[in-house]
Amino acid sequence: MISERRLLFILATVQFCHIIDFMIIMPLGKTIMESFDISPGQFAWVVSAYALAAFAGNLVSTVVIDRFDRRAALLFLFTCFTLGTLACAFAPTYLFLLAARFGTGLFGGTLGALVLAIVGDVIPLERRASAMGWVMTAFSAASVVGVPAGIWIAAEFTWHAPFYATAGLAAVFVTVAFFFVPPMRGHLVEQTIVPDGDLDEVGRDPEAQLLQPTSLVRRVVDPFRAIFTDPNQRAALLFTLTLMLGHFTIIPFIAPYMQINIGFADKQVSLIYLIGGLLTVFLLPLFGRLADRYGRLRIFTGASFLALFSIYALTNLDTTSIPLALVVTSSFFVVASGRNVPATTMITSVVRPENRGGFMSIRQSVNEMALFFSTVIAGFIITEGPDGKLQHYEVLGYFTIVMSLVAIYTARRIRAIA
Repeated sequence: MISERRLLFILATVQFCHIIDFMIIMPLGKTIMESFDISPGQFAWVVSAYALAAFAGNLVSTVVIDRFDRRAALLFLFTCFTLGTLACAFAPTYLFLLAARFGTGLFGGTLGALVLAIVGDVIPLERRASAMGWVMTAFSAASVVGVPAGIWIAAEFTWHAPFYATAGLAAVFVTVAFFFVPPMRGHLVEQTIVPDGDLDEVGRDPEAQLLQPTSLVRRVVDPFRAIFTDPNQRAALLFTLTLMLGHFTIIPFIAPYMQINIGFADKQVSLIYLIGGLLTVFLLPLFGRLADRYGRLRIFTGASFLALFSIYALTNLDTTSIPLALVVTSSFFVVASGRNVPATTMITSVVRPENRGGFMSIRQSVNEMALFFSTVIAGFIITEGPDGKLQHYEVLGYFTIVMSLVAIYTARRIRAIA
């Protein structure tokens, strides 16, 4: 039996690797655009391809992921993710990179949901929140350590190098997982129980019944029917969509804008993620405590209004002062990420525990769909001017502000039930 601490460490490394892989492409935007001689819109498709693939992968995983041993699923997805990241490093053309990002997202986008499912399976409820907190620190670690390190590596070598490094690190932990993660089939045992001891309609093999066409159709349709007939859950999904459009739309072009328009050197871009990441590590728990004390909706609304000023300042920034630019980017990291703490808590409260897994899987698909649309929208709006600078970033900011206001409105339609 593996110790809980060791298992949580392995799961955290899985999260760390796939978060770095998702995030590292954005600060490399200027370099990649120059290497392949592509427009900002074409670069936006490189980012959105990952989100689109993750959206599709999460929809499929909702139907099939619970049919397999958790260990087998983890090793399969993590191995395919590693190969996809390695393919990104080898990409000789823009289309090859686009395809590689899609393939990586197809498997990487499902890893996060699987990691949380494993934690829920093996950690008792009374200790599960602490375990979740440990695993989710991977996001902060990726922002503080992984992304700045990747930017530095790219500046010292080429844009290919961070993907080689990420693939190498992932390969190490795939090997560790192979030797140290035990089989996890408890959820399969629960699925094969036949009520009242009756024989299954497909003989004595309940799993065979699960594979019948009718059962598969119901497994796909039932979660959607349950969600879209519930006004509260529909509101939560609309909230997810508008919040992501009011958050992520400007993110893919933060690094290119700071480099091309403001004058950041390649290595200085890492300071954006290092300082912003460190601040969120220390301040996000404060947002959680404030939400518990004063109310989730109140803290979300307050943080969202602060985010409006931060978004405006960031997308209308016109200065040669690196310190001032870092103050603006850091303020966006803090308030935009801070509002996600009460927002996520609100979303998880709209469904009862027995249906929460299916709802959160579909919610994750909506989240990935919003990521895809946000980058597509950014790609259509941002253009390159005659002087080589990025144009219309302020227009993108106004769109993000409008979506943030809509998110504040939709948040007020959500009602907590569990």
